[in-house]
Amino acid sequence: MKVAFIGLGTMGIGMSLNILKAGNELTVHNRTREKEITLAEQGAKRAESPKDAAAGAEIIVMCVSDTPDVEETILGENGVIHGASKGSIVIDMSTISPAATRNMARELDLKGMKMLDAPVSGGPEGALNGTLAIMVGGEKADFERALPVLETMGKTITHVGPIGAGQITKAINQILISGTYLTVAEGLTLGIKAGLDMEKVIQAISGGAAASWVLHNRGINVVNNTYPLGFRVRLHHKDLLVALDTARELGVTLPATALVSQMENGLIAKGYGDDDVSAIGRVIRELSGVK
Repeated sequence: MKVAFIGLGTMGIGMSLNILKAGNELTVHNRTREKEITLAEQGAKRAESPKDAAAGAEIIVMCVSDTPDVEETILGENGVIHGASKGSIVIDMSTISPAATRNMARELDLKGMKMLDAPVSGGPEGALNGTLAIMVGGEKADFERALPVLETMGKTITHVGPIGAGQITKAINQILISGTYLTVAEGLTLGIKAGLDMEKVIQAISGGAAASWVLHNRGINVVNNTYPLGFRVRLHHKDLLVALDTARELGVTLPATALVSQMENGLIAKGYGDDDVSAIGRVIRELSGVK
């Protein structure tokens, strides 16, 4: 299948490599062009712009940072909409506004192109290993056509409803995981201050009802007070703002999410925006007097 991939960041590099390894004909584009080199060395073609990348592709996948970036990539002067063929499917795997997603889908539809919103969960590890959870909004027929490409990137792939439903489902995911990061930080900081052997504590509680991906994969970050990059605080904060905006539109109250958002805002202000999101542990440790 002829596939274009736009956006070779922390997530996109692994996702695009898996598409290529599955035997698809891949064309890539990234705003920072040097990031295309790794894919080109594996056999991918390079394109000068999103428009050029989309030309001739059956499936156009993108994973970029924020709503304005997606809008520029799809609708901008050199956007996908000006290069893609009728009948092609644009799959946006970014985490952005559901309302903006629906607007872009309408613009593409006027040109005879289809769109799926397919945000992901699983972090850079999942992107590299092809084990992402992918939540997909759009028409069922388009989902089925795109499924072979989605299956190269993900393990759990679910069609959750019409266009925009993927983004709302991702907002739910980010709401839930934000609370988990916060309570993992709180619980482990309690153990640190009590002088416990925290590796044994994590081992003990990982086998029970408190077990979670965050505890298993990121709990040690809180213990060590080091937060090597997995998923950036500033990107998670952006996702929470999308969730909070969506909640306001629907009249839903999210007090815990708002609290985590403010904590992340403080971390970003202090220069920790590029730390892993488990850096929420910094806040709880500091408030608890744990150095």
